[in-house]
Amino acid sequence: MGKRIVDANRDAKGNIGEVLFRGNQRHTPLKTAIKMAKRGEIDNAHAVNPRNRKPYLRSNPDGKKKNNLDELAKN
Repeated sequence: MGKRIVDANRDAKGNIGEVLFRGNQRHTPLKTAIKMAKRGEIDNAHAVNPRNRKPYLRSNPDGKKKNNLDELAKN
């Protein structure tokens, strides 16, 4: 069983900049979380590698809007 993202913060540009894993007290930088997702260490998110763009983190689809990264960053 891997880690689960329970919160997110935005950076100065308004993009997701860091995430909080269940059980952690400090947020993890997005760059680190993307590496973890590529290794399959996050249960509720995965890394996306689009052509000609930087990789990003996306929550796994489950039909619930409230646990999407953008929604978590609003709280």
